[in-house]
Amino acid sequence: MKTKGVRMYGKNDLRVEEFELPEIKDDEILVENISDSVCMSTYKAAILGKEHKRVPKDVDINPIIIGHEFSGNIVKVGSKWKEQFKEGEKFAIQPALNYKGTMWSPGYSYMYCGGDATYNIIPNEVMELGCLLNYKGEAYYEASLAEPMSCIIGAFHACYHTTMGVYKHNMGIVEGGNMAFLAAAGPMGLGAVDYALHGERKPRKLVITDVDEDRLNRARNIFTDNVSKKSGVELIFVNIKEKDNPSEYLRLFTGGKGFDDVFVFTPVKQVVEQASNILGRDGCMNFFAGPTDTKFSGELNYYNVHYASVHVMGTTGGNTDDLVESLRLTEEGRINPAVMITHVGGMSCVPETVLNLPKIPGGKKLIYTHINMELTAIDDFKRKGEKDLRFAKLAEIVVENRGLWCPEAEKYLLENW
Repeated sequence: MKTKGVRMYGKNDLRVEEFELPEIKDDEILVENISDSVCMSTYKAAILGKEHKRVPKDVDINPIIIGHEFSGNIVKVGSKWKEQFKEGEKFAIQPALNYKGTMWSPGYSYMYCGGDATYNIIPNEVMELGCLLNYKGEAYYEASLAEPMSCIIGAFHACYHTTMGVYKHNMGIVEGGNMAFLAAAGPMGLGAVDYALHGERKPRKLVITDVDEDRLNRARNIFTDNVSKKSGVELIFVNIKEKDNPSEYLRLFTGGKGFDDVFVFTPVKQVVEQASNILGRDGCMNFFAGPTDTKFSGELNYYNVHYASVHVMGTTGGNTDDLVESLRLTEEGRINPAVMITHVGGMSCVPETVLNLPKIPGGKKLIYTHINMELTAIDDFKRKGEKDLRFAKLAEIVVENRGLWCPEAEKYLLENW
């Protein structure tokens, strides 16, 4: 059968094409993609091409389908998997495979498996590793965003702390502790705030910094004082752009003791060094942002490493358990991945969106593979509604939902575009 998708042929070479899918094998599954959210990791793969660790060296001859944060419907199931998966069911996917020591992953490595396509084939190893999951939630975008949320959840679980004189790692953030998210008013930062407020283990105080007042105002509008009170976490938003000594200023929120857990959401030398400066005793810095510069570095206070037990760790992606937790919390209504979404579009806008992702303001860009629609900011729905009543209706829907994308908006989009 034919599918339409976005394929990578090399550095900065993304093409929207229609091409033939082979008949599935007995150990494969054919799926229809409905939604895929664009990840900065896809941008990194697109600008690096075959130099990226997950991209095959022959991508110029055998192009791969991009996109790894996708969800949709199961269309056809190979005989091997018929007891576990049924046609017509929704699915979510964990793309971070660990298959026979390789770094292969849907959206990076496969000719026929990626999120930015109308249909694609899930290979056997995805099911073997338990990375194709049945999804019973209402909206497809929630399953797409379960992947980035799983990265956040995995990072929370990977933080660790110690007891003085006992050389044992106690995993997870400090419950009831002081936590800081630096450069965190972007999509992943907001997702992390949502999880910090509604996950199983919460800090007592959470400071969120950025240098963009518009992004901070959006964060304040989403995570209001009422939301903060309900969660039992004190939220503090800080624009550090005008602060003479940001590290000293931030330490004041802890009475000078420093923070137990500090997440860094951008690979900027000054921000990494700021994180080092605000760690308290046994503080854990989580370097969450993945740099493209292989020589990226910053200074770390090694005096505090030795005498105050401060430490640094990082994760790339979440595991399947993290994805399952993300789906469960979403289905229960405890977390709302829509806090990350600021733009919606169709497949034709994917190449330009991916290749210009760092230059496009806002948060997550959500793609619906079967529709024809230019990338549009949710904030622009009302303006576009002056000429297109469909956008006017979308604007009404999101306004009633605190300005956030929601299942009703997705349903209306899929029915009217």
